[in-house]
Amino acid sequence: MDILRFITAGSVDDGKSTLIGRLLYDTNSIAEDQLEAIAKATKNKEDGEIDLALLTDGLRAEREQGITIDVAYKYFHTDKRKFIIADAPGHIQYTRNMVTGASNAQLAIILIDARHGVTEQTKRHTYLAHLLGIQHLVVAVNKMDLREYSQEVFTQIQQDYTTFFTPLRGEEASEVVFIPMAALNGDNIVKRSANMAWYAGKTLLEHIEQVSVHQDIVQKEARFQVQYVLRPQTDALHDYRGYAGKVLSGIYRKGDSITVLPAGLETTIKTIEFAEKEIEEAFAPMSVVLHIADNIDISRGDVFAKPTELPTPSQEMQATLCWMDNKVLKSGAKYLLQTNSRRVRCVVRELIDKINIQTLEKVEATEGFALNDIGTIVLKTADSLPIDRYTHNKTNGSFILIDEQTNNTVGAGMISEIL
Repeated sequence: MDILRFITAGSVDDGKSTLIGRLLYDTNSIAEDQLEAIAKATKNKEDGEIDLALLTDGLRAEREQGITIDVAYKYFHTDKRKFIIADAPGHIQYTRNMVTGASNAQLAIILIDARHGVTEQTKRHTYLAHLLGIQHLVVAVNKMDLREYSQEVFTQIQQDYTTFFTPLRGEEASEVVFIPMAALNGDNIVKRSANMAWYAGKTLLEHIEQVSVHQDIVQKEARFQVQYVLRPQTDALHDYRGYAGKVLSGIYRKGDSITVLPAGLETTIKTIEFAEKEIEEAFAPMSVVLHIADNIDISRGDVFAKPTELPTPSQEMQATLCWMDNKVLKSGAKYLLQTNSRRVRCVVRELIDKINIQTLEKVEATEGFALNDIGTIVLKTADSLPIDRYTHNKTNGSFILIDEQTNNTVGAGMISEIL
């Protein structure tokens, strides 16, 4: 079976954790001992009902406040597919956690409270999902039970969201799926709701089981970045030298010609190891050990690419940045830039603009980037990096910014132009 990675996002109290808890509960994906522990921790519930949100809200502070703070990952499967769920926090203070959870997601579930409709945080999460290249969106209009399961309420929210989303996504906006639900009661989560007979679409589980997630990472240009140089220097492995890392995209085969970047030296792949066995080819996202025909000085962060499809080496780039720090980002600030396993120093040369989440208009960034601001910047790195545009190759076109003093991740970026 294939694996679908998806994220739930939305405003505070939209019911994200309850939705996931209901999904796990109704698919019998909760162990008995875990169910007993949740039942004991449940407060203020009648008739023996358990608080399903506790399945994902594992931190003490989360249970005390009734909100999600950290990204919680849950795993379950049905007869048709395996799933990895990321439950992202809804509070604006933790938007950066949502970016982390969405970075590897193939589908996003945007929750909307039927009482409140489309909010600013709904728009922010939708925009982030769009920036991160998540192609499949489900808009879950939750808590329909608190609006008497009204079709008119659902239709109005659908129209409001479409009005916001169409200019952002263009023709692809038609791919968004809208599902009315009540996660607390299980309406349209796994079982079809008798309270909303007017809804003729699929339940949430039916949709995520059947949605076609096109795995295009293998069709991209080949990118392999060295994470570790294996050189045991023992009597048994005296001449052993392998380069361990992850195939970021594309396919590598035994005998392929490759160029080692940033040095630009050419060689060929002699052997490929996977799980201590030799294989003929490796493809994304496998973690393998490559052996090459020539003795070349190679270190952590170097990229193996094919001579006919090389990335562009550059020290300057324009990128879309999501700022995640309480300290305001100013032009001229210096940080560490990390792309996969390569880390270099960089300076922010220019803050071009910021996005007004409400209108999607670009505004001047004269006052810098505050927490959760999204906008366009120009960076200059100390060393040349073999990079791609994010829209062309997500795995080699994204990065994070790290504060050298605190070692905190302060920004997540997607390369839009290589200068």
